[in-house]
Amino acid sequence: MDVADVLILQASYSNPLHAEAIALLLNHYAEDPMGGGEPLDPDLLAQLPAELAKRAHAFSVLAFVGGEPAGLVNCFEGFSTFACRPLVNVHDVAVLDKFRGLGLSRKMLQKVEDIARQRGCCKITLEVLEGNAVARAAYEKFGFSGAQLDPAHGQMLFWNKYL
Repeated sequence: MDVADVLILQASYSNPLHAEAIALLLNHYAEDPMGGGEPLDPDLLAQLPAELAKRAHAFSVLAFVGGEPAGLVNCFEGFSTFACRPLVNVHDVAVLDKFRGLGLSRKMLQKVEDIARQRGCCKITLEVLEGNAVARAAYEKFGFSGAQLDPAHGQMLFWNKYL
């Protein structure tokens, strides 16, 4: 694979090509066992880019290989009260099966880090399934680790409550 064939960029939610890529890649992630194993509603996918565009603290990074959508990272800016600075939460990371092994997640996460640094963020956070060994290894290689304040109290846990 020629390096010139890989393009990593911050998505423009109003760009139809980017919007289509976001829908395709997010649905691929949702259909994967690590994303829940179920396709997303096509109407939801069609509305997603416009809804993301309404949120000033949302941004997405796309990877294209040979002009084809290959990878996606959706992010949301949050705020660290302890550091009194913004942070970036990586919400979704997806790479199409046929493009895995090309280092796209690393390249997309580097773009996320660049954007986070430009915004003056203190950290990047993400959640990963305990059983997703491939993703965990990729994140660790990029410098992520289990979050904790005091090792005596263990690592932070990600919980949710559906509404």
